[in-house]
Amino acid sequence: MNYDEPIRILCVDDEKNVLKALERLFLDDEYEILTASSGNEGLDILQKISPIQVVISDYRMPGMNGVEFLKEVCQSWPDTVRIVLSGYADTAAVVGAINEGQIYKFIPKPWNDDELKVTIANALERYFLHKRNKELTYELKKKNEELQEINRNLEKLVEERTAEIMFKSKAMERAQNILDSLPVAVVGIDPEGIIVQANKRCAELLRLNVEPIGLNRKDTLPQNMNSFIDKILQNGQERKDRILLNDKSAFIKGVRMQYPDGQEGIVLVLCSEEEDD
Repeated sequence: MNYDEPIRILCVDDEKNVLKALERLFLDDEYEILTASSGNEGLDILQKISPIQVVISDYRMPGMNGVEFLKEVCQSWPDTVRIVLSGYADTAAVVGAINEGQIYKFIPKPWNDDELKVTIANALERYFLHKRNKELTYELKKKNEELQEINRNLEKLVEERTAEIMFKSKAMERAQNILDSLPVAVVGIDPEGIIVQANKRCAELLRLNVEPIGLNRKDTLPQNMNSFIDKILQNGQERKDRILLNDKSAFIKGVRMQYPDGQEGIVLVLCSEEEDD
């Protein structure tokens, strides 16, 4: 199996012949075998070299025994897989102390070479699976944080946009109130011929039964008004005239509006002959 980092196995035993036997066992594998003759020496190696994926420790050692050593490893290097070796005489003591060092496996001495090699392979698989799970958990946490930040920004944007819309809506409402209070009729038409603005006096003067905003001018306004608008579109100049509206003479004035932001259209002002006077 190919790994994305060098594989190091730390073997800790106070008997040199055991350490040499372990070195020989993994001679044909692409592992870096590190050895220590005591728990303290093993801790020194762990502090200096990283990462070390697997630690194999004898149980019975002078000073710090194997379980005590692996307990220290568990606290400082929790990702390292911990294996303890022991003679049959120590089996009961080791089994009782396994949870203290959260030991992955207990292997009795003398060991079976094939079984030990399989155990190391499984330990490495466990190490890299745990490592990948941590990476995925970190990535997921990071993605969640990014999504939360995006949601916060979206909420802020929605709040700002809502406030902007409410402000514009109030401004349009006030503008409409101003238009409705005028004694003359006002009509706004966009370049496609859609009525986009009209006040109450417009509806009264033209005797419209429906709200004209959103309707096409040619379907809504009388022919003489549409002809007046067509002439403005042709020469683009301000124009004024008198026309008949419902058999009464009315004054009409129109101008083509163009703004720097690209908006354009036509604005008409109408009043009856009596209002003009």
